[in-house]
Amino acid sequence: MAEEAVQGELQTAAEAVAWITGLMPTVGIRPGLERMNLLMEKLNHPHRRLKFIHVAGTNGKGSVCAYLTTVLRDAGYDVGTFTSPYITSYSNRFQYNGEDIADADLVKLANRLKPLCEEMAATEWGPLTMFEVTTALAILYYGTVTFPDYVVWETGLGGRLDVTNVVIPIVSVITNIGHDHMDLLGPTIADIASEKAGIIKSGVPVVTGASQPEAVEVIERTAKEKKASLYRLGDSFRYEILSISERESAFSWAGPHRSLESLPVTLSGAHQIENAAVAVMTIEVLRQYYALIVDDDVLAEGLRRTAWPGRLEMVSEQPRILIDGAHNPEGMQALASALRDIYSYDSLNIMMAMMPNKNHEEALRHILPMVNSLIVTEPDFHKRMNAEDLAAVVRRLQDQVGGPRSIIVEPDWRRALERLQGMAGDGSERTLSVVTGTLYLIADVRSWLLHHTNSEKGW
Repeated sequence: MAEEAVQGELQTAAEAVAWITGLMPTVGIRPGLERMNLLMEKLNHPHRRLKFIHVAGTNGKGSVCAYLTTVLRDAGYDVGTFTSPYITSYSNRFQYNGEDIADADLVKLANRLKPLCEEMAATEWGPLTMFEVTTALAILYYGTVTFPDYVVWETGLGGRLDVTNVVIPIVSVITNIGHDHMDLLGPTIADIASEKAGIIKSGVPVVTGASQPEAVEVIERTAKEKKASLYRLGDSFRYEILSISERESAFSWAGPHRSLESLPVTLSGAHQIENAAVAVMTIEVLRQYYALIVDDDVLAEGLRRTAWPGRLEMVSEQPRILIDGAHNPEGMQALASALRDIYSYDSLNIMMAMMPNKNHEEALRHILPMVNSLIVTEPDFHKRMNAEDLAAVVRRLQDQVGGPRSIIVEPDWRRALERLQGMAGDGSERTLSVVTGTLYLIADVRSWLLHHTNSEKGW
């Protein structure tokens, strides 16, 4: 006879996910590391057994993590990858050698955390947040179950007070700095850079793709204070685009110790070549500091094979539907550049949704002048921006920058997607349809078009 379940224990992965994600609306976001450090102490510091590559930045974090994961795995290393937000299901966040965490491990680790969470909730520390529990679960997964050679470790928000910052990495990476989460990180590029630079640790080398002078100044000052060697794009390393196309691009790369004549990438857009260059510098740092072995042909093939869902991803060919999670001004600028430089079309139709806390006007300025028809919708998420409010921002900007011939407001994203598909035309013109904005919308559309299922998207 099976043992009777312990009262209050989670029995299934669905129950575990429901418990963890249920903390988001009830507890919210509580920046700071005090509760996380206390939790790690209660768990006997499993993070101290692991080699982390800590990746922060406004845009490009996920892509850099994807490049690093693929290259390291191709070189024969076991790799854990922790990313956020997730696109299809909660378990996507915890990958080991490209595979999501098994349901049994998810349940076991959630049950290990649940009593500790309840214990802390009854003290002055208060309840743990969803992201604290999620991050602790990732540390337990890698530190007590899978034991990877490297953990590619993406920040959630910012860096300094982000709970992923509980770890001491072997290299820190700051992809770039842009206008995002300004309500939490501060109103200026220098403020945001200061938060991102919070992942820099004493003596730990830093790689960055940041380019704005005010961001560079903050990162350089922080690295100097921490006595951390800094490798900055445009200074310590450079790249040059050799060719760029929708299917495959190529670039040359030069660093402190050597040059590489031609490296391929299949992720679309000039910004993805920059992300690849940052990843290559990170690999070089690991070679120099930690005797990492990655042959040049393995590096090239790893870059070529790297895929990252929801970033300039063509999810349908008939009709052509491209999805891209451009949710801030820098992301939208990168999308607009890619649409101009890489993709061919006579008519561009866009479906978009945003979150309420974004810099909408600055983001929309980049894309509106290119659009023939715009469908404004809402993601299936509790913190969404009202479609009519977003449409009002678009109409206000039209007088300044031009824009779509028609603006359609359809709050139901499935009906909005049907309208977008219907706009693909009768064959008389080449049409490109793009779904963009918040990743919560991207997750819904991607799951529906590729798998005809709902996503479990979230932070």
